[in-house]
Amino acid sequence: MRDRALLMIPGPIEFEPEVLQALGAPTTSHVSPEFIEIFGESLEMMRDVWLCPSGQPFVVAGSGMLALEMAVVNLIEPGDKVLVLNTGVFGDRYADLLRRYHVDVSVLRAPLGETISPQQVEDELKKQRYKLMTITHVDTSTGVRTDAKLLATIARKYNVLSVLDGVCSVAGEELRQEEWGIDVALTASQKAIGVPPGLALMVAGPRAIETWRGRKMPVSNYYADWENWLPIMEAYEARKASYFATPPVNLIYALNVSLKRILEEGMEERFKRHQRFGRACKEAIQALGLDQVPTDLAHSAATLTAPYYPRGVIGSEFLPKVRNAGVILAGGLHSEIKDEYFRIGHMGGETSGDLLATIGAIEAGLKGCGYEFELGAGVSVAQRVLRS
Repeated sequence: MRDRALLMIPGPIEFEPEVLQALGAPTTSHVSPEFIEIFGESLEMMRDVWLCPSGQPFVVAGSGMLALEMAVVNLIEPGDKVLVLNTGVFGDRYADLLRRYHVDVSVLRAPLGETISPQQVEDELKKQRYKLMTITHVDTSTGVRTDAKLLATIARKYNVLSVLDGVCSVAGEELRQEEWGIDVALTASQKAIGVPPGLALMVAGPRAIETWRGRKMPVSNYYADWENWLPIMEAYEARKASYFATPPVNLIYALNVSLKRILEEGMEERFKRHQRFGRACKEAIQALGLDQVPTDLAHSAATLTAPYYPRGVIGSEFLPKVRNAGVILAGGLHSEIKDEYFRIGHMGGETSGDLLATIGAIEAGLKGCGYEFELGAGVSVAQRVLRS
């Protein structure tokens, strides 16, 4: 029995007890033999989770925003042209971030709730020479999932580097970095990777590393420079001590535990489970008569669901009632519709029981707000999908 509300937001998520136990263990030296082994092993496992056997993993203390910055700052130089594919708030943020580095940024913005047309991307890449393209795999503000495989293929066709913002997708949504030709894929620890906040994680493919090695000017961000971090990653993987900045020892112990659990489940099964959970949540929401921000379930994320409030229900009343029923959900994030919708996270190690409890709490919240629907309709549909 939990003595607190169930956390079902798009990160931080509910963490496995073994992960939290590793986080709370006595802190060792960052150059102790035990930690060197844990760090090196974690780097090796990241290749298996990202499905990128020839990639270079990076584990750095910081948030997902650091991962976003680190992924691009090593590849761009002043005057380069960058294309941002925008499906929500985090596309906006990527464009703002890139402009700080004096590059020429173009933005392809999808209508709210929609995804980017591959033909639109190809037409843009035909117009002018871009060096790099950013893709938000799942935008946490809208729940929209892009076709990362197809978009990366288009980028490769035009010899454009692809950087995938996988903060809300890695280890949840299907991702095959090497097979799909994605040059850098990044995430943050507190999402589907299943580790408390504090780690910026990424895997850079050979083409990205080659581009970085061939740059003409130093990287503008000292802390994010691969020049400082690559020797550290290589040393730990070779089971040797190294130092640039003190690593977050306990978070890396926790990462090691979580990566092992992910790989024990197996990536194929993990992808299928997240798809099943995503479908169960979305069909349950539909059964309750609620619309959703993504305009088509075909481009709706497996890792979160973004329903609109029904007529007559407002978030300031609904969300506290859901919490009183034992579940914490997230409010809206996108500025255009911030007060019109809420968000449900379902990723990582969350269970069928967690999801059913969440749908039940949503029903309780809706009923408490006076919304008329068939009580149990959402839970029943979710159960049916989960059994399938």
